[in-house]
Amino acid sequence: MRDIFNQELQQLGSDLESMASQVATAIERAAESLRHSDIVIAEQVIDADERINDLQRDIDDLCVMLLARQQPVAGDLRNVISALRMAQTLERQGDLARHVAAIARGRYPEPPVPEPILGLILQMADLAVQAGQNVAQLVSSRDLELAAAIQAGDAELDALHRRSFQMILDPAHDMSRQQVIDAVLMGRFLERFGDHSTSVARRVAYLVSGASMPGTHDAQDADALH
Repeated sequence: MRDIFNQELQQLGSDLESMASQVATAIERAAESLRHSDIVIAEQVIDADERINDLQRDIDDLCVMLLARQQPVAGDLRNVISALRMAQTLERQGDLARHVAAIARGRYPEPPVPEPILGLILQMADLAVQAGQNVAQLVSSRDLELAAAIQAGDAELDALHRRSFQMILDPAHDMSRQQVIDAVLMGRFLERFGDHSTSVARRVAYLVSGASMPGTHDAQDADALH
């Protein structure tokens, strides 16, 4: 019975790694669609989000089955609950990547916002891409130094997000109402992507060490916001 349980835990870990990898690809391609006004890539990101959603449902089902049938305790219980919550967070990140791609698609063939706002949004997108890649690696390696690096990267994203509001409100940057809306939404989506990356990092840190990473919000706070 224990061998079967271990196999199911391994499957859970494998599904979670696959999901994190797909999310990293989604935000990378969403950024690419934004940078190059590429409608084909944008549509691929939007279509691929359903596969991320399917994986999240599979993980949920497996976690519920493990909890009901195996009734895990101590470290095993922490593994299952952590996987359940991380899958929910990763699914939200997939949605955020889809939202960015949808804006790129909706404004094709023009970029959604003019320079220099676009340049700042692309800087945020690059940081989100790095966060996605780091999370995918972290889920596999459980490297606590990488978890700390993800949190540091989120602080950079937050700073750029604050700067984006200053630029949007600057009357020197003549933008239409639609461009203002797109700029605000893209900044928000990318900032939230970073917050969710930090949530996963804190969840992994707790899973490995049993202690929470320092910060202003805990993992559940970040998970509660979309």
